[in-house]
Amino acid sequence: MTDAARPLIAVLDYGSGNVHSAVKALTEAGGDVRLTRDRGLIADAAGLLVPGVGSFSAVMAALRESRGDELIERRLAGGRPVMGICVGMQIMFEQGVERGVDTEGLGEWPGTVTELSAPVLPHMGWNTVTPGEGSVLFDGLEDERFYFVHSYAAQEWTLDVMKPFRSPVVTWSEHGVPFLAAVENGPLTATQFHPEKSGAAGISLLRNWIRSLPTSG
Repeated sequence: MTDAARPLIAVLDYGSGNVHSAVKALTEAGGDVRLTRDRGLIADAAGLLVPGVGSFSAVMAALRESRGDELIERRLAGGRPVMGICVGMQIMFEQGVERGVDTEGLGEWPGTVTELSAPVLPHMGWNTVTPGEGSVLFDGLEDERFYFVHSYAAQEWTLDVMKPFRSPVVTWSEHGVPFLAAVENGPLTATQFHPEKSGAAGISLLRNWIRSLPTSG
């Protein structure tokens, strides 16, 4: 793929860790990738990736301090694609509860992120997923494993979408209890696992997302 054919992907630089592996993976998947906090570039990019490492409260504090929350909300309000990874998925929900601390999320989806009830935490390593019907992300990847590192997750999906709007595609995994592994909801896509740490399957998943982006950028 030539540089001219590569869609511009902005990776939101708000102080989260593990961003360079995400940049590398997105580049390998076919994006023209920029790690940035430039508001104009983020607004104009074909896709915005929101990474997230650490606690729900720390990620939300960093987002608000950098006004990254505004950038995410403005893109989604305009129907422009955003993808969250790990805690970058969790903060899309209304609330996160970690060690007795309640933190308000972005509220794009209803629900609360809570600790998994499992014999071993964190949930660390490779696991299977059960993609929802019509998934774009998991097209051709239904039997693959993906890499997770987390102790918290959204464990219920309660968003009701009325016709003519398309119902979200919800993908599940399990560690002690079922939890949301991915959601595809119009312009907003997110994964609880780390595609950038998931080898060839993760690169293919990111490629599927990039191919779904508007060609006009």
